[in-house]
Amino acid sequence: MHKIDLEMGKDIYEANRKIAAEIKRLLDERGITAVDFMGSIGSGKTLIIEKLIEILKDKKIGVIVGDVTGDDDYKRIKKYGVPVVNINTGKECHLDAHLIEHAIEEMDLDNIDILFIENIGNLVCPADFELGTHKRGVVISVTEGDDMVRKHPLIFQISDFIVINKIDLLPYMDVNIDKVLEDIKKIAPKKVFLTDARSGKGVKELAEWLLS
Repeated sequence: MHKIDLEMGKDIYEANRKIAAEIKRLLDERGITAVDFMGSIGSGKTLIIEKLIEILKDKKIGVIVGDVTGDDDYKRIKKYGVPVVNINTGKECHLDAHLIEHAIEEMDLDNIDILFIENIGNLVCPADFELGTHKRGVVISVTEGDDMVRKHPLIFQISDFIVINKIDLLPYMDVNIDKVLEDIKKIAPKKVFLTDARSGKGVKELAEWLLS
């Protein structure tokens, strides 16, 4: 029974990787840079994408928003007048390449320079499913404590960058930011951005790096 489960899991991941590779090829043909934003619920993924849209207003941006249900984040992005597609996964705790494949069919890719994908709020499931993006990042906030990296190492290890958001709240939280940074250095030495998305602090540096 366990062998069958493992084989099924392997087949699912392999099928996903093949679709992701095809998506990346399609995006490359059109010169589109795609970024997958992963992270827990409430970490600030949507607000960071909103701030990036404001900063990169000279670029043609498209957004795919993933949620288990509802369209709250979709409505927030829609206000910026950019192409946006909402994906509801129902019971699934992650987006996969098949869902992205269908989402981009609804978009005019010839009029997009940068594609931001907001993954489902979760620090476990999204790590296993590539979406065909050029960069993958994980967003956490100081309100989640200083043990997030130790508890969920994989998602940080497979990411290209890490955003630690809501740093404006550090004086009011019992969180040691140095512990978080030390864990990142030991477990997943990646590019780190310290942001206060509400004020926009640190997001410009993130935008410049994503385009570099």
